[in-house]
Amino acid sequence: MKSIFILLLPFIGTTLGASFVFFMKNSINKKYESVLMGLSSGIMIASSIWSLIIPSIELSKKNIIPFLPPSLGFILGIIFLLILDYLYPNNKKESNSKMLFAITVHNIPEGMAVGVALISALKNGSSITMASAFALSFGIALQNIPEGAIVSMPLKSKGYKKNKSFLYGVLSGLIEPISGLITIILLNSVIKIMPYLLSFASGAMFFVVADELIPKYHYNNYSKIGTFYLGIGFIIMMILDISLG
Repeated sequence: MKSIFILLLPFIGTTLGASFVFFMKNSINKKYESVLMGLSSGIMIASSIWSLIIPSIELSKKNIIPFLPPSLGFILGIIFLLILDYLYPNNKKESNSKMLFAITVHNIPEGMAVGVALISALKNGSSITMASAFALSFGIALQNIPEGAIVSMPLKSKGYKKNKSFLYGVLSGLIEPISGLITIILLNSVIKIMPYLLSFASGAMFFVVADELIPKYHYNNYSKIGTFYLGIGFIIMMILDISLG
């Protein structure tokens, strides 16, 4: 029972964040939209670094070419979204889809990390305890609260119904327990490609921040506020990652 809770905890965090949409009015005014976009940008950049790129680098140190997995995965994440942009010319609906995709892809390696920690904690003689696995899962759950809001709230402001916006936010986090369970089942195979998966997700998130979020709050009169809250979002996630890492 405890193992199942640890596996589901990040998803619970995402669901809680997505539920914020029910407290929204019909739309977000431009000032608060800039705050949200800035916070989203900072959160995603920090998550890309501490939750994805740094673990990818650490896992790649024993590789013959240590910089290859993080570099290759990162650029492939960017190229993949560039291809999506080419296939589906940019519009509001595709912009929302890209955000949902980037958050979902970013959640896959996080779910896998929880799966690895959990299976390690269940093994006799492992240096990872059940408390350590819980701390990792809890830290990711805290990160997922604003990420769930990042998905659902902008969708609501673009005209989606609250229930549908909430559902998309929840679905972005559902992949975490699924990927964690798959990792437990296929542990040895998944670990070999983990550095590439981590950096691929990081590249996808960086692309969305640079191509979608930052330009979005620069289109109105509150760009300085958006930039300030980008820093705030980055600091919040940096503190969480360092404190709970």
